[in-house]
Amino acid sequence: MLQAAESEALAQELNPILVVAGPTASGKTDLALALAARLGGEVVSADMGQLYRGLDAGTAKPRGVRRGGVTLADGIPYHLLDELDIPEPSDAGGYARKAAPVLDDILRRGRRAIVAGGTGLYLRALLEGLDPLPQRDLALRARLEKRSREELHAELVRRDPESARRIPPGNRQRVVRALEVCELAGRPFSELCRRGSRPPRYERVLTLGIERTPEELSRRIRERAEAMFPAMLEEAARLVPSRFSGAEPGFRCLGYPEALACLRGELSAQQGLEGMIRSTLAYAKRQRTWFRHQAQVRWLDPAVDPARLAAELA
Repeated sequence: MLQAAESEALAQELNPILVVAGPTASGKTDLALALAARLGGEVVSADMGQLYRGLDAGTAKPRGVRRGGVTLADGIPYHLLDELDIPEPSDAGGYARKAAPVLDDILRRGRRAIVAGGTGLYLRALLEGLDPLPQRDLALRARLEKRSREELHAELVRRDPESARRIPPGNRQRVVRALEVCELAGRPFSELCRRGSRPPRYERVLTLGIERTPEELSRRIRERAEAMFPAMLEEAARLVPSRFSGAEPGFRCLGYPEALACLRGELSAQQGLEGMIRSTLAYAKRQRTWFRHQAQVRWLDPAVDPARLAAELA
C-alpha cells in the first residue's frame, strides 16, 4: 500500500479519479463499465450490498468471472465485490480501509481508477477521510441491542437529530452504531461523519452522476424490484434458516428484510415486493438529497454517449 503522500502525488500526476455516483437504479454500473472499457480503467465498488458474498439476487452486482479475488465484468476488473461474509458488519471506515489499497494499486499501475456506487458516506470516507470513529464497545452495544427499535430511534432523535433524519428506524444496525458513537465520542455521530480535519487523501477527483427525473427513477426502481424479488425469495430461502438466522448485518441490504418477512409468513410475496419498492424509493430520495448537498457532482443526461464522454475525459 502506498503512503498517503505518494498516493496524492500519483493522483496529481495522473488523470483524475472518476466517481460514478448517485441514487440506486440510476445506471451507475453500466456507465462505469462503459467508461472503464474506453479509458483503460478498473472499477472499485462503493456499494454496501455488493460487499457481501452470497447476496447476489438483490444487490445488482455486475456479472462476471471471479479471478484472483477480482470480478472480471465484460473483461473489466471490478473490485470489492464479495468481500464480506453475511455475519460481518460493514461501515464506512472499514470500507475505506479495504478500498484505499485497491485504489492505490490501480494508480500505481497507471490504470484509470473509477469508483462506482451510491453509498455516500463510503465514498467520503475513501476519498476525503473522516474523523476517526471510536472502536466498537461490545458491552455498550449489548445494552443498546436490548432496547426496542422505537426507543433506539427516539434516543437518536434526542442526541443526534441529523443522523436520525438520515437513518430510518428500521435500520437497527446503523441506529445502534450511531448511538454507540455518540456515547463513546461525546459528540454527534453526524458531526464525526463530516469531512475529517486532515487534507483529502486524493486531490483530483471528478464525480459524475446520471440525472433522472423522480418519475423515471421510480419507474426504474419498480421494474428492477419486480425482476429481482422472486430470485431474492429463493436466495433467502436457501440461506435461512439452514445457514443463517436472518438477523445478520448482510440481511439489512435493501429488499432482504421484506424477503425474510415473506419466508416467515408475515407478508405475502406481493406485499414484500411493494415493501421493497417503498424502502428503495425512500433510500433513493435520501441519496439524491445527500449528493445534492454533500458532494460536487457533474450531472449527466441519461442519454449521454459514453464514447463521447470518455473522449472528453481522456
